[in-house]
Amino acid sequence: MAMLEVNNLSKSFDKLEVLKDISFNVEKGEVVAVIGPSGSGKSTMLRCVNQLEKADGGTIKVCGTDMLVKNSSGKTVYTDTKTLRDIRLKTGLVFQNFNLFPHMSVLRNITEAPVCVLKQDKKKAKENAMELLKKMGLESKASAYPCELSGGQQQRVSIARALALSPEILFFDEPTSALDPELTGEILKVIKELAAEGMTMVIVTHEMAFARDVADKVIFMENGYIVEMGAPEQLFGEDASERVKQFLQRFNS
Repeated sequence: MAMLEVNNLSKSFDKLEVLKDISFNVEKGEVVAVIGPSGSGKSTMLRCVNQLEKADGGTIKVCGTDMLVKNSSGKTVYTDTKTLRDIRLKTGLVFQNFNLFPHMSVLRNITEAPVCVLKQDKKKAKENAMELLKKMGLESKASAYPCELSGGQQQRVSIARALALSPEILFFDEPTSALDPELTGEILKVIKELAAEGMTMVIVTHEMAFARDVADKVIFMENGYIVEMGAPEQLFGEDASERVKQFLQRFNS
């Protein structure tokens, strides 16, 4: 079953076309890595799928539900507000700069949405949060505040916060870009564990070895287009296009 279906997606900011005819699917349990040079539209694509930006054209279907469709006149329109909210609850997004609430403890950062959005019982939300913190190796940090944590710890809390809403598909927007190499390893280990558990994920990343080793499918974007898409052995092998090989050279040198 396709958890995400994107067809002919387009997005412009004023006269600048950022996304041009983007089409791809993500199957249940699949890990998709999105790579490419800066400014290629990777993050904008994630933001459109997560309703943080409004797309100009194309269609998007999440977990079998239409989010963005073409009406009888061929115009791209969004579905109703309730359906958009329901779709939003099926997705989780982990940002590159953590985006934790600085005035809330780690525990409250994780429980706030389940309690306020899902109307989950506070005791149950706390139990789930502590389980997630244990999974992230941060059980002892429940009462700490974001400013008291390392960057790697903050990003693991961000992942726990996203998982607390039990999303069906999880998106990562360059989750290690703000971290030094040692802390990067912490986050990649967590994502690998989620992949092993069968979590459906789309990951925008500059970690090429990670994309090669963990992803089921790799998408290479440039200038708003998907230039190449396929299995890791294709994009990281001899059969890749010359443009992809050229891009990867700087990571292998």
